[in-house]
This record gives sequence, structure tokens and C-alpha cells, in this order.
Amino acid sequence: EYALEYGTDAVEMHRDAIKKGERVLLIDDLLATGGTMKAACEMVEKAGGMVVECAFIVALPDLKGKGKLHGYRVFTLVEFEGE
Repeated sequence: EYALEYGTDAVEMHRDAIKKGERVLLIDDLLATGGTMKAACEMVEKAGGMVVECAFIVALPDLKGKGKLHGYRVFTLVEFEGE
């Protein structure tokens, strides 16, 4: 489970989905606050994997989600600034 600005949510995976030392690329459609991706990174690491990069199609930089992913490589295709 992880905290959202309006409650909590959860991400899940099979226990054997990641092997110890395996390199993992995580991909999501949207980077907003970064909570979902941060939870996914922590889950991969807890399973023994190594997150090599977090990739997104769209980022909303005004919500500062990239800051929550400090220490991880982050790639985005498009960024939409707020007004």
C-alpha cells in the first residue's frame, strides 16, 4: 500500500515475478505525483530486483512527481505544464 493525496492504494505482483539481481524497466502512462511509481520501485527492490529506469508517456511537472523518484532514472516522452 502507498499514500495518495486523497487516500491510499495498492500495487501487487506475484512473489516469483522478479528474480534476485534482475534488472527492471518500469513503464507507466502518466507521472503525476509519483506515488504509484515509487511504490512499484520499492516493491521491485523488496523482491530483489534493480530498477534501471522509470519511463512515462506523459509527465505533469507541476505536480512534482519526479522529485518523489529521486535516485531513479526517469524518462518521459511529453511534459504538459500547468497554467
